[in-house]
Amino acid sequence: MAVSVSILAIVTSLHLIAFVLAVGAERRRSTAKSVPDKYDERTYCVYGSDASTAYGLTAFGLLLISQSVVNGVTKCFCFGRGLVSGRSTTCAVFFFIFSWVSFLGAEACLLAGSARNAYHTKYRGFFGGEALSCATLRKGVFAAGAALSLLSMLGSIFYYWAHSKADTGGWEKHHNEGLGMTSSNLEDNRQEQSASEFGKA
Repeated sequence: MAVSVSILAIVTSLHLIAFVLAVGAERRRSTAKSVPDKYDERTYCVYGSDASTAYGLTAFGLLLISQSVVNGVTKCFCFGRGLVSGRSTTCAVFFFIFSWVSFLGAEACLLAGSARNAYHTKYRGFFGGEALSCATLRKGVFAAGAALSLLSMLGSIFYYWAHSKADTGGWEKHHNEGLGMTSSNLEDNRQEQSASEFGKA
């Protein structure tokens, strides 16, 4: 299987867009502050924009599509044709595992960050009493997802490249060998038949 430039372009583009969205989600994390209610002695949390949730979920979806494309083309490493044993196959196995580990890590960060960013504290405390704790997303979750997205991109690209080099088309190889043997046998039979006819003559 030859390396397809279009597959590489799709995988790279999806990962880079997911990276940009994850960085944007980190910068647009929801903020909150506790303010007193005008009408009673209670406090409540006022939250900022929830844009990070949308960014994070979009990045999550793009990474999922990209991973599906790579593993669909390579038959998820397990269901394709035979691979030549050697350095290329070893590299393919390594980058297959690396891409999946980094992909799952990125998806976990993006999904958990999006869910936490969308959560708003509903508890109300008393003004002047115990300070109200407003739940917000911890800094760095989306940034970790962005970093793992880049690692997942590198892993996917190198896995696809190594898999393409190691792909032998196993059935076709044996099939061609079988045809070669059959042709050789036919040639031998023809020579023997010609020799016997010449002897009779």
